[in-house]
Amino acid sequence: MATYTRPASVDSSSVGWYDDTTDVIRMTSSLGISDVIENVTIDNSTTGTINFDALTQAIVFYDTDQTANRTINFRGDATKSLDSVMVAGESMTFATLMTEGTTPYYLNTYQIDSSAVTPKWQGGTAPSGGNASSVDAYSFTIVKTATSTFTVLASQTQFA
Repeated sequence: MATYTRPASVDSSSVGWYDDTTDVIRMTSSLGISDVIENVTIDNSTTGTINFDALTQAIVFYDTDQTANRTINFRGDATKSLDSVMVAGESMTFATLMTEGTTPYYLNTYQIDSSAVTPKWQGGTAPSGGNASSVDAYSFTIVKTATSTFTVLASQTQFA
């Protein structure tokens, strides 16, 4: 096993800083990571708007058969907007895993901070339904381009 020896001093302005307003560590130089463990929220709700709290998890797994089409709203958390957490030129990627029964449903409305957005879909066409008896994995990459302005790249993949 490799060991790490901390240098006697590091100029934190050349490495990064902790932004206590947004609860984000911002790096100004390259960062090497050998393993990443992401927080996954397991949820058994089947209807209603999904408030995806970006500061809480990267993945939400809905492990119960869905019973309706749903809206997904990306936000920082219950008290912070995604707009306040990100700066222009940053991106965040999230996954939503939806368990589908014999009657499939899908995510059909998309929002950031409760404002409608239209994702750009892999392959050029938005999904028009879910996939029966499977798990639909949705991936969303959100790029902030200016204040309250985002580009969303999305995909839906069936796992059965």
